[in-house]
Amino acid sequence: MNTKSGTSGHPKGLYVLFATEMWERFNYYGMRAILIYFMTDALLYAKPFASNLYGGYTGLSYLTPLVGGYIADRYWGNRHSIIIGGLFMAFAEFLLFGFASYYQELQNNPDLSRLLFYTGLGIMIAGNGFFKPNISSMVGQLYPSQDKRLDPAYTIFYMGINVGGMLGPFICGLVGNTGNPADFKWAFLAAGIGMLLSVITFKYLKDKYIVSPEGKPVGIIPERMEGKKHFLKNPFSLQSLLFMLALSAVAVGLLYMHADQIPSFMVGSVKVAFDISMLLLVAFIVILVLIFSDKSLTRIEVQRIIVIFIVSFFVVFFWSAFEQAGASLSFFANEQTDRYIPFLNFTVPPSWFQSLNSAFVVIFAPLFAGIWLFLGKRKMEPNSPAKMAIGLLLLALGFLVIAYGVKDPHKQKVNMMWLTSMYALHTWGELCLSPIGLSLVNKLAPIRFASLLMAVWFMANAAANVLAGKLSALYPEPGQTTHFLGYSMSSLYDFFMLFVVMAGVASVILLLLTRWLGRWMHESK
Repeated sequence: MNTKSGTSGHPKGLYVLFATEMWERFNYYGMRAILIYFMTDALLYAKPFASNLYGGYTGLSYLTPLVGGYIADRYWGNRHSIIIGGLFMAFAEFLLFGFASYYQELQNNPDLSRLLFYTGLGIMIAGNGFFKPNISSMVGQLYPSQDKRLDPAYTIFYMGINVGGMLGPFICGLVGNTGNPADFKWAFLAAGIGMLLSVITFKYLKDKYIVSPEGKPVGIIPERMEGKKHFLKNPFSLQSLLFMLALSAVAVGLLYMHADQIPSFMVGSVKVAFDISMLLLVAFIVILVLIFSDKSLTRIEVQRIIVIFIVSFFVVFFWSAFEQAGASLSFFANEQTDRYIPFLNFTVPPSWFQSLNSAFVVIFAPLFAGIWLFLGKRKMEPNSPAKMAIGLLLLALGFLVIAYGVKDPHKQKVNMMWLTSMYALHTWGELCLSPIGLSLVNKLAPIRFASLLMAVWFMANAAANVLAGKLSALYPEPGQTTHFLGYSMSSLYDFFMLFVVMAGVASVILLLLTRWLGRWMHESK
């Protein structure tokens, strides 16, 4: 079977995966771009509540891939997991479309309204858990081992992610974020159609093109499970459907517990409400015990694992600030940014600003790859922790730009270029941190703990998203003062300076640790 576009080109299966991932990211980021506006403008949720719910939703979206990856590796294989996850995500969007079509009628029944909304989010979280971890792992299976085309292949695939991430907020914002709350339903519909296109593309092209260099299908049910009887043997059975629905129900329950702060309990004289961060803490401790209780670990392996834990801690500071894009920075784009373009007589939808990050990735990723290559040839390339420290510093500079833009209390709204400049700096920071961190975990993790240590990375992202929601809830309204660890914020300048200090201090500390971390990485020169 000829699956290649030429002797030195890439397998056509890569472009099938590119299109599949592009439409899925169109769906996810398109829906995410309007989510906070739907909650505050249509459902009339208070900003702190909407921010906290947003953080819970995005945090759980990084946790369920641990479940989806586990089930795929042992029972369903990548292919079936992608199709099932994609169908659940599409169904979630259409459910939210139906809900958004009747949200006004449901305002008289807030309990039912919240249940339907949370159900849509819960199904989306469950579906994402099975789609997200399985498609990227199939890219490498299209190539022979040690194939030099593999790194460029992941670059092409990464472009698919960002093309979808750019188009989703643009299209969904255009049709849904119009200023009329009744139009949000069209954004959910557009996202659902995008997700269906993703599933259809994969379903009807996978057998012909998603194959190994020898022409054998990849991502199928693991051979060791063929013929064995088990609860999840048939991915499309009633039992598997019930399992997915149960996972969705757990996600819905966790959203209630996190956003509505139910249940709460007393610790001494202090009332503590359950949230997802507690779940993350327990999971982190369990993984810590599982790994370090292994007596076969060598000294070098222990040191490398400690490096992974340390850099994962620092990425929490990065993503908790970076993910303000879908929360507090969305409020800022909507209320404090002059989005009117006079010569076009057009007001830019606020959700369009969430397309900037992906657009800048497409523009600047080749430049950063070239910079590291240039420095590497001259033996001047910083090590991975140093690159990540640079990423945190660029993030801090981005918030410093926007803080300077709002420093004048008499200025009603700021020019769009302030927000655009901030997103450019944030994207440069992401390019220094995100792909570098993923590569670091893959390189340093002992084979027998590769999945568990990747789980640590995902958990750091989940914790960061939960924290992002909590920090966004501190976004100060006019005349209001909010507080964080003794720091008072009564203006947007105060609020954005919180992230400048947080990311800046984390950057300096990580930079001071880079030489020591480099020794513990034990990388060959």
